[in-house]
Amino acid sequence: MKRRSFMKMTAIGAALATLGACAEMNTQPDIVDTAIAAGSFNTLVAAVQAADLVDTLKSPGPFTVFAPTDEAFAALPAGTVENLLKPENKDQLVSILTYHVLPGQTLSSDLAGQRLSVATVNGANVHIDGRNGVKVEKSNVIQADILASNGVIHVIDRVLIP
Repeated sequence: MKRRSFMKMTAIGAALATLGACAEMNTQPDIVDTAIAAGSFNTLVAAVQAADLVDTLKSPGPFTVFAPTDEAFAALPAGTVENLLKPENKDQLVSILTYHVLPGQTLSSDLAGQRLSVATVNGANVHIDGRNGVKVEKSNVIQADILASNGVIHVIDRVLIP
């Protein structure tokens, strides 16, 4: 009787451990929540909200996002961000933001040693140079491979303009 109870408890424990592991995998934040939690992408998050792209970037993806920091947005000419956030400029904002997104998950190791021209979600190609660190157009990847449940974020030091 004791052996059966022990085996049953072991099986239950294993099942609970498996469920716990599944729950942990599902608790990794998505791209939007990861950007919010970082605290250095407030302008990007505000722009994604103004462009109505939050639901898209919370969807299963996967996506690769080249995420400009708040400092990168601040380096734009005065008034640029404010102008882009106006409702009448939503199409232009969507075009700029989707130029920062690649379909699929691309890690820095996938880019190492290569020069590529890759189609972005907005349809235009972005030039990536992974021969000495990673550059995207004229911007540098300053932190790579921040994993999210639906893709990866690479932090960049400039806003990409298509």
